[in-house]
Amino acid sequence: MSSRLPEMGDALQLRNWYDYLRQAEETMARFAGHYVLAHFDYEHPARLQPGTPRRMRKPYRVRLSYAAWGEPGQPLLVCCGGVVNTAMRFAWLADALRDGYRVVCFDWAGRGNSGWLFDEADYSLDSYVEQVRQLIEHLGGGPVTLLGSSLGGSVGIALAARRPRLIERLILNDIGPFIPKARRARRAQALARHYVFREPADLLRRIGAAQRNFGPAGDDVRFHLSYHQTRWSEADGGRIYRHDVRALQAYRHDAASSLDQWALWARVRCPVLVIHGLLSDALLPATLRRMGAHHPLDVMHVPDTGHTPILHDANQIHWVRQWLESSGEMTVDWCVLHARR
Repeated sequence: MSSRLPEMGDALQLRNWYDYLRQAEETMARFAGHYVLAHFDYEHPARLQPGTPRRMRKPYRVRLSYAAWGEPGQPLLVCCGGVVNTAMRFAWLADALRDGYRVVCFDWAGRGNSGWLFDEADYSLDSYVEQVRQLIEHLGGGPVTLLGSSLGGSVGIALAARRPRLIERLILNDIGPFIPKARRARRAQALARHYVFREPADLLRRIGAAQRNFGPAGDDVRFHLSYHQTRWSEADGGRIYRHDVRALQAYRHDAASSLDQWALWARVRCPVLVIHGLLSDALLPATLRRMGAHHPLDVMHVPDTGHTPILHDANQIHWVRQWLESSGEMTVDWCVLHARR
């Protein structure tokens, strides 16, 4: 199968923002009534405010949003995305699993429908770990299965190591305990900017190029992601990304060094499923081998895909469900081909 994806918009002919909104209504109709939007009040602790003078630090509250699929009381799966993802990135997976699971998809502070933190330095890996810890406590205290894409997986590793009672199983979507500095810096340079899209074609072209690593996906899937990642800004006269640029600037600062969580990984004891994009430059084969040497792994390899799989594909969803229903005792290594659309 060729790894080349068509330009986003090949099949979508959107002449203006009215056409764009009509397409958005059609795309959203697929999931209408299948989930509810909710929130909780996250308390950002003083210890995670390094940019604020010590004498002025005090806890403050921020409203954080999530989408909940499935019935309360079902086994709980918490989904956390990457540094620029929103909760609706997981819509296909959550919709397919809602018959047997309560799937909660989370918007980080500074993304999607969530509020923003006060200071750029408040956006840190430790603050994201604290956000998910408080989310789990809000949902009943766990234990939960946590699915983390990229940044969400880094948070999952830290939580599973530090708070093992909260995490009973861990799904790492194309992420491990190590990401090379060069890869992080390259990604950070592309993200930490303010973009204004004044025409649908500009937005679809930019988003389509950014999504090439996500694997084969139709225009409907990629449009869905673009819609939930952006919002209309009257002040800018176009659509802009639905995130706090300061959060991405904080990520750029952190990306000046490699991500190294090997010490935390050595403390993870729960069952782990790793989803690996075979073209990924973030989860390298050497990292996978070292992970498996310290902890039994189930691995699902996804061809023609980089960092990170969208998990919208029927075959990928099938194997995630199989792993969830196995109680994490499969200890297998799959290569999952893409389903026919």
